[in-house]
Amino acid sequence: MLMAHPMVLENLVEQYETLRTLRAENGSAEVRRQTEDVTYTLCVSTGTRDIDAALAAARRQLSRARSEGDFALTG
Repeated sequence: MLMAHPMVLENLVEQYETLRTLRAENGSAEVRRQTEDVTYTLCVSTGTRDIDAALAAARRQLSRARSEGDFALTG
């Protein structure tokens, strides 16, 4: 399975958490749309179908990448 780079996953998780907070404070249509977009991207990036599974998978991958030292960008 193709896996997202750890930095991409970290960014998506951070975006989701920020948007979730904003959505709780201000349920505007724009915040809801952005939350839906990030949710979709996280699910696709982790090969899951719901946000709870996506967050769990992303956190596992991030933990594994940190322990293996795979966080550096190469190119």
